[in-house]
Amino acid sequence: MRRRPGIGGLQNAVVARDQYRLLGENVAKLRTDLMKEQLTTFRSQLEDFARKHKNDIRKNPAFRSQFHEMCAKVGVDPLASNKGFWAELLGIGDFYYELGVQIVEICLATRPHNGGLINLEELCKLLCQRRKGARETVSEDDCLRAISKLKVLGSGFEVISVGKRKLVRSVPTELNKDHNEILELAQAQGFVTVEEVERRLSWSSGRATDALETLLDEGLAMIDDGHRDGRRRYWFPCVSSISSYVGADTL
Repeated sequence: MRRRPGIGGLQNAVVARDQYRLLGENVAKLRTDLMKEQLTTFRSQLEDFARKHKNDIRKNPAFRSQFHEMCAKVGVDPLASNKGFWAELLGIGDFYYELGVQIVEICLATRPHNGGLINLEELCKLLCQRRKGARETVSEDDCLRAISKLKVLGSGFEVISVGKRKLVRSVPTELNKDHNEILELAQAQGFVTVEEVERRLSWSSGRATDALETLLDEGLAMIDDGHRDGRRRYWFPCVSSISSYVGADTL
C-alpha cells in the first residue's frame, strides 16, 4: 500500500514550484531587458544611418522605402509627428504632408471625370507632372504613405485593390463585390457592355444592369452610345488614363 505524501513533502513541492516560477520570471525579465537594450542600440544606429544618408533618403524613392522598412522593424515612425528628431533631420514629415495636400488637390480636380476613384499609377503620374520643379522624385510607395496620413482627416481617402491594380478613393462610396468585379473586367479595355458582363461573369441581365447603373449614378462610369452595333459602353476613367481629360497644368 502506497503512502500519501506528508505535509512536509507538499510544502517542499510548493517551495520548488515558487522557485521555478521566480526563475522563469527572472529569465523573462532578462530577455526583455536584453531586447530593450538591443532596440535602443539599433535605434541609435538608425539615427546615425539617417544622418549619414539623409540626402539619399530625401532624393531616392527606393532608398526612402527601404529606410521606412528599417524604421518599422524597430517601432520608429518618422511620419508620426511633424516635430522632433526625424522632422528636423530629414524633413520627411514636411515632404509627406506636402504630398498629401497635392494628392487631395488632384483628386478634387479629377473627381468630375472619375467620380472620386482614380488609378494609383495615374495619380502618381499626375503628381510627378505637378512636381516637375521639385528636388525629390515621388514613387507609388510615397503616395501610399501620404494617403495613409490623410485618413486622419476622416474625408474618405482610401486605397482599394481591384484585380492587380490599386485605386485611390476620395469619396465615401461603398463598393460591393459586384462593383469590384466589373471594375476588374473593365481594366482590359477601359469599358464594358451589359452583354460582356453577362457573358464573362455569368450574370443575369438584371444583375449586370443594376450594378452598372449604380456605378453610373455614383459618377464612376461614363456612357457611350455612339457605336454602330448599338451597344452601350460603360467607360471607367478610374482604370484608364485621364491625362487627356485633365491637363497637368490645371492640377
